[in-house]
Amino acid sequence: MADEEPAAPPVDRSPRYRDEWPKAVEIFDTTLRDGAQFEGISLTVNDKLRVAEQLDDLGVHWIEGGWPGANAKETEFFQRAQTELDLKNSNLVAFGMTRRAKGKVDDDPTLRNLVQAGTETVCLVGKSWDYHVTNALRTTLDEAVLMVKDSVEFLKAEGLRVFFDAEHFFDGYLRNPEFTLRVLEGAAIGGVDCLVLCDTNGGALPHDIEAAVTDVVSHFDGVTVGMHTQNDTGCAQANALAGVRAGATHVQGTMNGYGERTGNCDLTALVPNLSLKMGIETLPPERIERITTISHAVAELVNLAPQPQQPYVGASAFAHKAGLHTSAIARRPDSYEHVDPNAVGNSTRFLVSDLGGRSTIALKAKEFGVELDGAQLTELSDRLKNLEHQGYFFEAADASLELLMREATGWRQDFFELESYKASVDHRSGSGARVWNDVATELVTEAVVKLRIDGERRVGFGEGNGPVNALDEALRGAIGDGFDKLNNMRLVDYKVRVLDSGAGTGAVTRVLLDSTNGSSSWTTIGVSPNIIEASWQALVDSVIFGLR
Repeated sequence: MADEEPAAPPVDRSPRYRDEWPKAVEIFDTTLRDGAQFEGISLTVNDKLRVAEQLDDLGVHWIEGGWPGANAKETEFFQRAQTELDLKNSNLVAFGMTRRAKGKVDDDPTLRNLVQAGTETVCLVGKSWDYHVTNALRTTLDEAVLMVKDSVEFLKAEGLRVFFDAEHFFDGYLRNPEFTLRVLEGAAIGGVDCLVLCDTNGGALPHDIEAAVTDVVSHFDGVTVGMHTQNDTGCAQANALAGVRAGATHVQGTMNGYGERTGNCDLTALVPNLSLKMGIETLPPERIERITTISHAVAELVNLAPQPQQPYVGASAFAHKAGLHTSAIARRPDSYEHVDPNAVGNSTRFLVSDLGGRSTIALKAKEFGVELDGAQLTELSDRLKNLEHQGYFFEAADASLELLMREATGWRQDFFELESYKASVDHRSGSGARVWNDVATELVTEAVVKLRIDGERRVGFGEGNGPVNALDEALRGAIGDGFDKLNNMRLVDYKVRVLDSGAGTGAVTRVLLDSTNGSSSWTTIGVSPNIIEASWQALVDSVIFGLR
């Protein structure tokens, strides 16, 4: 009997300076405020309430809901949150600025709105860079310090927990550290609960961050110090971690890194980095295991596609393509995965391509529950390489790939047999809504699909707002009521890519269709120089996969 393969030696991944780091860090989410400034995001009040529910499910300590009084939508959110938002794990925070220069706290509208927002915690923002005080606020440095001190004192007297966002802290500290520390001292004298150091322009680098935070932590012994980092240098994550290493115990960020310009510190990477890599307590492990699901749910709510290449939560975060990687992972998962994907609610994926080989196909087939023998593996491997040469891309179309694998075993779909299909587009003048060269036009798209089901010839007709929509209707019409599963199936996305743009309108096109039955979703693919044929291939695969 052959000796068993020896286990991989244990790896000591314990940080060198763990004893000097904080034991725990609280997570402050500002997706609903700072994240909502991301280009392409426009949230309704209902959207904000639903996102807040997802963040509460994740278990972040603080959810910054927005700026009450800034506009009608923000005011409505805080009003409705008091009765409609039942937070079980998180605390809602209202955001606002300090009193106005030369103003009084007891008649300041922003401070009044914060008190009336109905939250137990508020977050104030104030200038901590002298350049902004003299040029933006156009007031004195002494007055700027008093604006912070007076505002914090006022809100503390109202019984609120108060966080202070020191805007442009790192720029200010670099140029005039004496004034910047005076601003923090004003907040501390006022009784602030957390001093948040903000890299508002996002231009700081980790070594600058760590040195500055070290000074602040030592200067304000006993006061919680927090981090708020922007990603303009691509260092938001690294800067936040540098701040924690220096003693910060509060970090602000957003889901999926949403935020103004290039975004904020991405909590979907920050939380796993702190807890799984550095051993610092953030959220309970069972909550971290939901971070992938919640990341994608928030992306859907803000109407932005999830980013496949996101660390930890992206669809590609634990996807392996090269044959060398996949064969090693089959034996030792940690050989090419820095953490267990299950710890963040993700999973290992094996991508089938011409870089993969038989081992990759075998692993993928096992994932689908398909058994392939040696000859079938070889034949399928050759077929996939030929199809990828034509332009197919099965990494993004698992449903079509599974159908190919089942066909390699001899399986054939017997739901229906295609006789023919036809799609036509008529351009009619004089009766439509669109005007082109002063002539009203209308586009009429029709399709006919002819099938045989159990020997019976069936014909379906469809009209739609395009050939694919019409073909979908016609195919459903031809299939008829024979399959109940078809009733719940629908297309949710349709993507077309031109593969050889140099060929102009004669180029080969690749079509990807996303479909769902309400409980699960799948993607199919079609490739052809004829965009209708490529769409038809993807459409038929989608229906067959759903029916199967």
